[in-house]
Amino acid sequence: MAGVDRLYLVTVTARISYAGQVAAFLDLAEAAGVRHVTYLSVYNADQAPPEVDIAAVEADLASRQGITHSILRPAWFMQNFGDAHIPLIDGVFAAPSGGGKEAFIDAADIAAVAAETLLDPEAHAGAVYSLTGPQALTHQEVADIIAAVSGRPVAYHDIDQEVWINTLIAAGVPAEYEVMMRWLTGAVISGNGATPTGDVEKVTGRPATTFREFAERNAHVWTPEAK
Repeated sequence: MAGVDRLYLVTVTARISYAGQVAAFLDLAEAAGVRHVTYLSVYNADQAPPEVDIAAVEADLASRQGITHSILRPAWFMQNFGDAHIPLIDGVFAAPSGGGKEAFIDAADIAAVAAETLLDPEAHAGAVYSLTGPQALTHQEVADIIAAVSGRPVAYHDIDQEVWINTLIAAGVPAEYEVMMRWLTGAVISGNGATPTGDVEKVTGRPATTFREFAERNAHVWTPEAK
């Protein structure tokens, strides 16, 4: 970190216990001269289960007098529908939602907001941004949009939450991450999923990307030829 004065912090994935590791890293960062940290948190981090260290990292940053910080709390990524998180298998997406909605966000918009906080840390010192797309959509609506832009039939199966979690653990996701998966999917199922905010536009000066725009940009991912 020699010569570095600001950082974008992304904690370890598929884990829930990492506050000590992050604190030790931040100690080194401060000693090396880092004066601002932008942290990739998660939507409604203040409501995370106590076993998950997301809020603990936010609190750690807020307690440090030698650095400023910005917190990014994004909704579910639109990119989850284009990779192994929610794969399209035989024309079907399977994930638990209970018909609930989520204001999915394009990861490119998260990056754009992060860049602004890092380019002008003073203007964003202490800020907490809840980052969403401009629309709250059901998984079925997402499937319909992907079908329209890809030109292929796409169906959505609302799988049981416990079946989904157990399947992921059997596939190799660490068992300790179960509490995080249950919380994230439970928020959507209970109707407490992300609702649209204007924070992307507030920071970047342009509207957040719609799911349709994202899907059109990435239609090749779901075309029959790509499979």
